Amino acid sequence: MTHHAPTAMLSAALQAAEYGWHVFPLRPADKRPALHGEAVCPLIGDCAGGHRKWEDRATIDPDRIRRAWADRPFNIGIATGPSGLLVVDLDVPKRNSSTDTPCGVTTFGALCERAGQPIPATYRTRTASGGHHLYFTTSPGVRLGNSAGRLGKLIDTRAHGGYVVAAGSFTATGPYTVTDPTPPIPLPEWLCALLAPRQASRALTAVAAAPRASRYAAAALRAETATVRSAPTGKRDCTLLSAARALGRFIAWGDLDRSVVEEALQEAGEAAGLSARQCHSTVRSGLNWSIARNSPQARTA
Repeated sequence: MTHHAPTAMLSAALQAAEYGWHVFPLRPADKRPALHGEAVCPLIGDCAGGHRKWEDRATIDPDRIRRAWADRPFNIGIATGPSGLLVVDLDVPKRNSSTDTPCGVTTFGALCERAGQPIPATYRTRTASGGHHLYFTTSPGVRLGNSAGRLGKLIDTRAHGGYVVAAGSFTATGPYTVTDPTPPIPLPEWLCALLAPRQASRALTAVAAAPRASRYAAAALRAETATVRSAPTGKRDCTLLSAARALGRFIAWGDLDRSVVEEALQEAGEAAGLSARQCHSTVRSGLNWSIARNSPQARTA
């Protein structure tokens, strides 16, 4: 089919770059980056000074784009962070899910209605699975990360640390097409407020006020939650698990309250883009593992 040709993909990639959106190649007919991973990085070319990930290599340079899409029909990824975009991903239920599960479009419409706001008219694409991507611009002073389910079921967002598949791409299930060519509007303030990182101030304040919390334990909690918040896509869950295991020992030793640690890690995990359910499960698993191995009974056994 002609729309699968390298020239068609190249045109779509150049079009995205003209909007100021930083693009990089995805595998043909796939949503995964086509760039090499850190483990096999040759440390030459773009990576001569050290491995550069897809977000760093995304570009609006027409010459680089022409070289990248010269020979193969790579799909097009848009690095949302460097592009100054936040994209709301309205997904559809999986085929084996409950038939009464509302789709992301329906849930988002209900969210707008509850907020007393109209559904934003902005650049919109239809995804290969039948979902929708709503594009918004973000101000330079606002740094939002990815989120999963924070706005509602089957609603994710992609910003710093994330990417979306651009219109013109395709997978086995279908193409990505533009359904509303309206230029992206600024992210509405009410949506920005809902997506702003939740501060773990209550938990951290509780640690500072707790007489039994050692200075080292409080510092460890701040450091671990900061690490979780900045975890890159693909490593968020394992980073959260590692943080929970590291902090569990302070609970076992009586330096920190479990509720304080759970709240801080839950908020950090959600700020990084994990769902509330996934955060809860990972934090509980990591803390249980660590407490069992660091309790006084375990140390004297």
